Amino acid sequence: MKQPTVLGDSPPPFSSPSSSSEPELGKRVPAADLCRHSAEDTGQAPPAVGHSPVLSCQSQRIRQLPLPAATTVVWMDKALQVVFCACTIWLLLGQLRWAGATEGDDSISKDSDSVRGSGKDWPMLYITTILEDPYVMARGTELEGYCIDLLEKLSETLHFKYKVGVVKDGRYGGLSPNGSWSGMIGEVVRKEADLAVAPLTITSVREDAVDFTQPFLHTGIGILLEKDSALEEASLFHFLSPFSKETWGGLLAAYLVSCLCLFLAARMSPCEWDGNEEARFTFLNCLWFGAGAFTLQGAVPQPKSLAVRIVSAIWWLFSIVLLTAYIAGFSFILESGSDQLSIQTFEDLVKQRELEFGTMEGSSTLLYFKNSKNPIQQMVYESMNKKKDTVFAKNYQEAIQRVLDSDYAFIGESISQDLAVARHCNLVRSPEVLGARGFGIATPKGSPWTNKLSVAILKLGESGELDSLRSKWWESRCSHDDHDKWSPIKPHALGGIFLILALGLALGLAVAVIELSKRSRHRAEQEKKSCCSVFTEEMSQRLLMREDKKQETAGKTKP
Repeated sequence: MKQPTVLGDSPPPFSSPSSSSEPELGKRVPAADLCRHSAEDTGQAPPAVGHSPVLSCQSQRIRQLPLPAATTVVWMDKALQVVFCACTIWLLLGQLRWAGATEGDDSISKDSDSVRGSGKDWPMLYITTILEDPYVMARGTELEGYCIDLLEKLSETLHFKYKVGVVKDGRYGGLSPNGSWSGMIGEVVRKEADLAVAPLTITSVREDAVDFTQPFLHTGIGILLEKDSALEEASLFHFLSPFSKETWGGLLAAYLVSCLCLFLAARMSPCEWDGNEEARFTFLNCLWFGAGAFTLQGAVPQPKSLAVRIVSAIWWLFSIVLLTAYIAGFSFILESGSDQLSIQTFEDLVKQRELEFGTMEGSSTLLYFKNSKNPIQQMVYESMNKKKDTVFAKNYQEAIQRVLDSDYAFIGESISQDLAVARHCNLVRSPEVLGARGFGIATPKGSPWTNKLSVAILKLGESGELDSLRSKWWESRCSHDDHDKWSPIKPHALGGIFLILALGLALGLAVAVIELSKRSRHRAEQEKKSCCSVFTEEMSQRLLMREDKKQETAGKTKP
């Protein structure tokens, strides 16, 4: 039976009868013939036609082969094994780096393919990030948070797939003395990652090393405090807290003007004084009358004329509204403990000695104070640098815990502090915010994705998607605190009642003038005098009565 010829092999050199049964040294021998000769020498059947021959490395077979051929087979086999092992290890290391499957490291990942079926032709981007609530959080073996949702929306808009890995050293990115970058910035610079999607502050130093997109969140630098350690102790004049200084000043002015109007209305009204008897509504009596309205003690003396009654009624209404507002405000202060913060600004923070303060080590916030030319901010940096072994936090979670557990104030991104206040009801952020800045996505220098991502972020902002994401992840657990915010009552809040008081006083004086005009007209008709002259005489008699009495008294005392 004719043996089939293996395609691609040349005719064996030992196929002729005259040739030796052993292959010639130094010549190439096809693998099939080599196996056939080896099988014949060992008394075994050659491999079946159509099946790939299996090379064996058993010593008894190799010894029967010529030395060059056996050596070639052994080295080829070892080389294939080494190449195969190297490729396997390389693939496994790459997979472990981005899928987060390494033992001894609790890293986790996010794969766009696990969320939705991505396009087969979409490019794959490797993303580095950092664990920080609520931007990136671990839920089992998956990642979630604001930055993950943002990345998903950008992926849908720009049509790319992604794999997310947590930064190895757990840092944002700082420049070391030898010129190398750490953290996420370092991974982007070394092109270990295509993008860094995290709460990464855009700074000029980082901009020299990487490119940043348009900011997707805007923030500043604030002070995070624990409420009990930051509130001022009640002062001796704490009872004045319900009203602001301006309101107290306006209240005093309203009291004096109202008492003066009451005195004038009582003097001009003929029903209250006709010039023959002692006036009941002297100025001192009017002051007492006005003060009595605040204590709800009634009115003595009783007003008789319409003008005085109008002025009195308006003042009573004003007093009741002011008294109600004061009682409500002071009760709220006592019940809720809504004291003023002892630390309102960074200057207050530097001057106090009760609280230690610091920021995250190697953060952009620390760099901001280090490079600042402002004297107060320089003092903040010098104070932190003196205690750098104790006041710097390694991560955001550690900083929050230190604020909760000890007398410590944390200086950091205001938007992250707002989240901490929303999650922990006993935390508060000081009003002052420095250094407006933004969070951006870092890309390698010259990356074509920088402009694409910037445009996509702007579109998400214009469509309200970024606001929606912030509302989702910054939801407060202390929503009732929004109703507990309190501040002293300002004058504009009581502007309406002040306006009513002014109109009421003007009306009372106008009625008093009308009453006096009627009396003057009646008297002018009886005495056949001009009404104006009689009215002027009446006004002079009422307003200059004390001077006339002094002259009369002086005349009686003369011998």
